[in-house]
Amino acid sequence: MSELNKIPSEELSTVQLLQLNDQSTNLFIKRDDLIHSLISGNKWRKLKYNILHVQQNNLAGVLTFGGAYSNHLLAVAMAGKIFNIKTVGVVRGDELTAQSNMILSYCDSLGMQLKFVSREDYQFKDESEYKQELLTIFENYWVIPEGGGNYQGVIGCMEIMSETSNDYDYVCVAQGTTATSLGMLLSIPSTTKLLVCPSLRSFDSVAEMKNKLMRFGFDKGFIEEKMDQVIVLPTDDLGGYGKATDELKQFAQNFTKKTDISIDYTYNAKALYKLNEFITTVSLVNQKILYVHTGGFS
Repeated sequence: MSELNKIPSEELSTVQLLQLNDQSTNLFIKRDDLIHSLISGNKWRKLKYNILHVQQNNLAGVLTFGGAYSNHLLAVAMAGKIFNIKTVGVVRGDELTAQSNMILSYCDSLGMQLKFVSREDYQFKDESEYKQELLTIFENYWVIPEGGGNYQGVIGCMEIMSETSNDYDYVCVAQGTTATSLGMLLSIPSTTKLLVCPSLRSFDSVAEMKNKLMRFGFDKGFIEEKMDQVIVLPTDDLGGYGKATDELKQFAQNFTKKTDISIDYTYNAKALYKLNEFITTVSLVNQKILYVHTGGFS
């Protein structure tokens, strides 16, 4: 699918986190943030098979959801522009307009039709009745949930590990909708542990991952077996979603200065901070770790 299929599978050997100068643990970073300037990292992973579904079934377009500053909306709008697919963004906040901020304005300029709804109505975005109401207006559109975390999104994220040696002791990733972490979990060997770092406060990663796998039709026994590979590293103490403590900001700045790799505060800085903490706390030695950079903007 155009140049977006030429995804760089770059791994940076022996990147040392700030406290690991005396450790023998090797950290590799997969640079999915280099895929595209706007459809970066896991955004393209989650969109790829949704776009293919629309194309293969001759659907009218894509309808999805997001807040006023949603990078997901922007990624969908850009994908629509690239693949000549109509896009509709249902935006939380009926007081907003297409000119309320740069992201909404950019989505509008890319051809996305923005439908602004009240915060009360937006709460029903995942209800089937509400979706059916929208589909009476936008007939034959394919509905993608907020963040892109549907079955097609998970299938796309399963391709991440196939572009690596996939022989790590640990793989680590920031977690939002769980689509990326589930795709990775379903594709790593049974001997590999998956470290997930949820960006939301008090997010029950295990329950959410289990529920999603059950909805996708996976066997309960298989789900329990795979979930034994998951280790959750909560990020509640680092500022909350979309926020960052001064310590986290300093960590991100130092990491970028040392490696020349930019990381956002919402997802990747928090995850790398917690990965660093985990490695030092459990005293990992002679281990091979992969961190997947999922892209994103601070």
